Amino acid sequence: MRGLLLRWLILTAAILAAAHLFNGIAVTGLAAAVWAAALLGILNAFLRPLLLLITLPINILTLGLFTFVVNALLLWMVSGLFGGLVVNGFAAALIGSLVISLVSWLLTALIDGRGQVEVISLRRSGKDRWE
Repeated sequence: MRGLLLRWLILTAAILAAAHLFNGIAVTGLAAAVWAAALLGILNAFLRPLLLLITLPINILTLGLFTFVVNALLLWMVSGLFGGLVVNGFAAALIGSLVISLVSWLLTALIDGRGQVEVISLRRSGKDRWE
């Protein structure tokens, strides 16, 4: 449960970062970002797998880059369903989804399944190999 809440906060921070970096995305406040993150998380859990399955041939042809288009559509959909998040057009949704994906990936890479921060360390082992 703690991991889920932490990932929700990470997604909220990613939405706020995207709104701060680009003029095409606006959030009315912190509470709106929290609710937009919740709605985006629900859509990512239920609708994204279906959309990825439907667009699988295009996704294979583009070597996975079409996934960003699916993410942009979901972000744009959240904007249409929830008034606290405003995304002005598909281009803003695409750029916003790239920022949200990058920030979420970077922060989630440091969190394990139990919601604890992981420390990544590299150790040398023998003949110029890393473990």
